[in-house]
Amino acid sequence: MGRVSGKVALVTGAARGIGRAQAIRLAEEGADIVAIDICGPVDTVIIPSATPADLEDTVRAVEATGARIVTAVADVRDGVALRAATDAAVDQLGGIDIVCATAGITSSAPGLELTEQQWQTMLDVNLTGVWQTCKAAAPHLIARGSGAMILTSSIAGLRGLVGVAHYTAAKHGVVGLMRSLAQELAPHGIRVNSVHPTNVDTPMIQNDMVRRSFRPDREHPTREEFAEVARTMNMLAIPWVEPVDIANAALFLASEEARYITAVALPVDAGSTQR
Repeated sequence: MGRVSGKVALVTGAARGIGRAQAIRLAEEGADIVAIDICGPVDTVIIPSATPADLEDTVRAVEATGARIVTAVADVRDGVALRAATDAAVDQLGGIDIVCATAGITSSAPGLELTEQQWQTMLDVNLTGVWQTCKAAAPHLIARGSGAMILTSSIAGLRGLVGVAHYTAAKHGVVGLMRSLAQELAPHGIRVNSVHPTNVDTPMIQNDMVRRSFRPDREHPTREEFAEVARTMNMLAIPWVEPVDIANAALFLASEEARYITAVALPVDAGSTQR
């Protein structure tokens, strides 16, 4: 316990999924939390969106650890709103030491059939939103003279995936952003890394759209039918990892255990990228 004791962690996409798991895991290890989420729908995304009630569930889980938590409803595409939320949280908690840029969306279509709106929205959220998050938080880490940024990418940031060219492009872009920021922020004692999950058991994959992309032979594939095919993606005999697996990786990268690790793309992928 206490691997990030006394730190403040900003987490986007904190209402559910990986973001919630990161907020809880960092809180369990001593960090206070700034939890940001849009808590509403995004154009082109057909899966149910996170809600204010989801964010309240994150609050209760973090508070149960004894940590403090400040929340904000903000769209990572909106730099002005994101900076305002970040600055207000710093006024309450005293600073920021850790950034988990996790907010993201998914949608699907063959690369040449994507609409311009699908393409642009994907890049705006999954790449520009990560940049906006880093931009909003960086001055506060620089003021500390230390810190860690963990950018959530995907196995799609390390290899090509069929049917999600826009997602793959955005997640590859996150890697480039990570590598450049690692260079630029190193003089300030700030480390920047990315994590690359395989499928994660969250609403982002547990929906008809994603399940049908794996099981086009089924109109409404069940969780078990989806798992049969998803398992073939990974080297280890599992269909997907859990949100806490990504949170544990983020915790490691944020902790003193990783004090000399920067500019690294860390797969948490059950061997998927090497299969």
